[in-house]
Amino acid sequence: MIFTSAEYIVFLPIIVVLFWLLPRVCRLPMLLVASYYFYMSFIPQFILLILPMTLFNWLWGKLMARDHTNKRNLAIGITANLIVLAIFKYANFFADSFEHVTKLATGKDVFNFDWHIILPLGISFFTFEFIHYLFEIYRGKKPIDSFVVFALFAAFFPTQIAGPIKRYPDFLEQMKAENKIQLAYFDEGIPLIIIGMAKKILLADNLAVFVQMGVSSPYNYSGLELWLFAYAFAFQIYFDFSGYTDIGRGSAMLFGYHIPINFNMPYIAANISDFWRRWHVSLSTWLRDYLFIPLGGSRASHWMVNRNLFLTMALGGLWHGAAWNFVVWGIYHGLALIVHREFSQWKENTLAVKDFLAKPAMANCFHYFSLFLTFQTVCIGWVFFRIQDITLAWVMIRRMVTLRPFYSLPEHKFLVMKAELPVVVPVVIIMVALLLLSNLPLSALNDKKVFQNLPAFVKAAYCAILILTMIIFLPDTSQPFIYFQF
Repeated sequence: MIFTSAEYIVFLPIIVVLFWLLPRVCRLPMLLVASYYFYMSFIPQFILLILPMTLFNWLWGKLMARDHTNKRNLAIGITANLIVLAIFKYANFFADSFEHVTKLATGKDVFNFDWHIILPLGISFFTFEFIHYLFEIYRGKKPIDSFVVFALFAAFFPTQIAGPIKRYPDFLEQMKAENKIQLAYFDEGIPLIIIGMAKKILLADNLAVFVQMGVSSPYNYSGLELWLFAYAFAFQIYFDFSGYTDIGRGSAMLFGYHIPINFNMPYIAANISDFWRRWHVSLSTWLRDYLFIPLGGSRASHWMVNRNLFLTMALGGLWHGAAWNFVVWGIYHGLALIVHREFSQWKENTLAVKDFLAKPAMANCFHYFSLFLTFQTVCIGWVFFRIQDITLAWVMIRRMVTLRPFYSLPEHKFLVMKAELPVVVPVVIIMVALLLLSNLPLSALNDKKVFQNLPAFVKAAYCAILILTMIIFLPDTSQPFIYFQF
């Protein structure tokens, strides 16, 4: 079942009611069983992976705690997790790449690997949570004594498939808390769920139809039109993933659990570094804490810091998917971070530039130009993320950057604006309306003094409007959440 399915709409209330009716000692075991049922509803055999991995990391964490400074034990634990991830997520990728290289070298098919390994849902997310757990024990944190609590840490169904990536000390503290049912849980959780579903169904799924037109045949469109497709995908992936996060956070809130935010208005970032502080926050902070800093972080030499940025983002790109387009996307962002770092240092060390930007008018102009340039940079990167064929992605980017050809076809000026106008206009209207309808209340939702204190009928009307709008504009086919594939 997925968050936007009828099965989940039935499943969630049943589990919430059971959770609050059962004695406290039975709640977490019931929630673990429900989480495993949720996971097995996709492919039952997936349980044969997550359960042994959970047992291994729980036992290994206890072993590490006996001598938490032992780097060898940490290395074994991390290696074991990465081997499992490599087998199930990257075996086909490495095999295909090896086949391609040998074919280029010899001119014929020397090897033919055909393993048909199915990628288990959420493996990247719960593997990173296990690695985080072992790292924290190495740093002196106490392990989780209860297997049920530890298993729930990885299997908790609101965050099981696509995060956010949780931190176990915070999660453990909430599991131990003696929560009592409160109206505030539902007052905050239900609107979050409805907002998340609206983002996914109304915006992401409708934008997906439009995006597919462009990425499937970029040769048919002009540079200007391809920019429209890139912008559309930027908002599609944002609404898709942030919608999932909203539903997950709202679902967790119904049990009295707080899940960290994963997005903080990323498209108003003033630079690429700021973007990664706002986009997929749980992943970017994980990469910082468990990859960038262990590599040496920003305390190393100038060259080494740039190297650390490059490797962190390249590996972060590979984490997103077992395909070269994700590696290229990660390298692209690594280079963008290096360029931003070099420019920032030059700006700080150049007195004339500092004096020029010290003027309020110039500072404002520079800020808004930075917002514009950062968004364009991110959108170019999304082309690599969306199109798996790197050659085709380069064609689209070249046309976007050069704006050549200016017209889509000699006989049809601006094909999108003519043949596809009936698709574009409703999508744009829905996008603008939902931006206002969902994001403004969502911002207020984080400030209980505003949204939570509104009269009940106002909040009910707001949710009813979103539900009615979803019913009216429900797309013909529901798209899977983009981050399910990772």
